[in-house]
Amino acid sequence: QVQLVESGGGLVQAGGSLRLSCAASGRTFVNMGWFRQAPGKERESVAAISGGGVSTYYADSVKGRFAISRDNAKNTVYLQMNSLKPEDTALYYCAAGSRYGSDWFADYAMNYWGKGTLVTVSS
Repeated sequence: QVQLVESGGGLVQAGGSLRLSCAASGRTFVNMGWFRQAPGKERESVAAISGGGVSTYYADSVKGRFAISRDNAKNTVYLQMNSLKPEDTALYYCAAGSRYGSDWFADYAMNYWGKGTLVTVSS
């Protein structure tokens, strides 16, 4: 059974940092990504990383502040979030897929999803 389990969310002040982790079990995946959904807003892509870590994707809103990485030996992907802003407040989801192509990081390219971890950034 495939499972993606996120951890690391919490409450942090603006300017602070958090590190999210997503442990995958059941199989290995080529691509893994982080998505988020704020109250009243649509889900959006945050960052993604390909199987060998060769390719990464970042939303413009997080470039320079967030960094995605993966440990294939542990089948785990991380999201280091620095300089957090109140607008980063959202439920963060881990997702995994095996799609190739220019849209490999899109939400529709992901086959499995975690249940999410809440990140709250206070001003």
